[in-house]
Amino acid sequence: MSDDDDLFGGTGETRTRLPDGADGYGPARRSGRSAGRSPSRSVVTVVGVVVLLIAAIAFANRGGSSSDDEGGGRSGGKAPEAASTAASGAKPVSGNTGGIPSGFPKSQQGVESATANYAVALGSAEMFNTDRRHAIVDTVYTPNAAAQRKPALDKVYSGESFLSRIGLQKDGTPPKGTTFVSRIIPVGTKVTKFEGGSATVEIWYSSLFGLAGENTENPVTESWFTNTYDMRWTGGDWKVADFKQKDGPVPVGRDQRASTADDMAKAVEEYGGFTYAR
Repeated sequence: MSDDDDLFGGTGETRTRLPDGADGYGPARRSGRSAGRSPSRSVVTVVGVVVLLIAAIAFANRGGSSSDDEGGGRSGGKAPEAASTAASGAKPVSGNTGGIPSGFPKSQQGVESATANYAVALGSAEMFNTDRRHAIVDTVYTPNAAAQRKPALDKVYSGESFLSRIGLQKDGTPPKGTTFVSRIIPVGTKVTKFEGGSATVEIWYSSLFGLAGENTENPVTESWFTNTYDMRWTGGDWKVADFKQKDGPVPVGRDQRASTADDMAKAVEEYGGFTYAR
């Protein structure tokens, strides 16, 4: 496998069907009791349901404990707490460098937000433009890592065989009448190690990649990956020191008709990205 094969993955299509009666409800029961006693039993049932709902709401509202406030409510190797994916209430960062969010706090929440935003930048179509690629790498990587990464990335992103394989022209631009799509959509993050000035963060995401256009041999497809980032606190912000990628987890695909090339191109042009914050 070549080095550039690790940058993008394929996607499959799987169908599934829920078993009959999967909604959990059976046929209505008939009681042999007299009609006169039914209302009282119904009242008792309703009261019981209301009590259970109140208890469930009270339990759910216990989220936002001190552990969440201090860093997302995680400890390495443990399953996320019930409210670990809920919004923290902290404001997103207000600064940006070259269009990339910056100025993240020195906390677990801060390093998760930084990782998500940096992953989006590194997986964007802008990486196929030399000037933008260099700016992105200098922004998200530590100075040492950026110096080491740029030559390797330049070799991959400018390689004619690689560009031809994904349907782009020699200069990295899409053929006339097509729109190049390369996007990362984070689903969730997890801190597996946090030691103040360093952290290891995993990010699970979906990737859209390909060309939207009529008669293209490289249509936009969806893939799923998990990246593990080694993050360092450098120059008053979080930076990427290194990362590795693996496939999945991949959800089961639904029986949805693929959109037309025009619809896909229009969506990419009209829908912008997000600033990711906990």
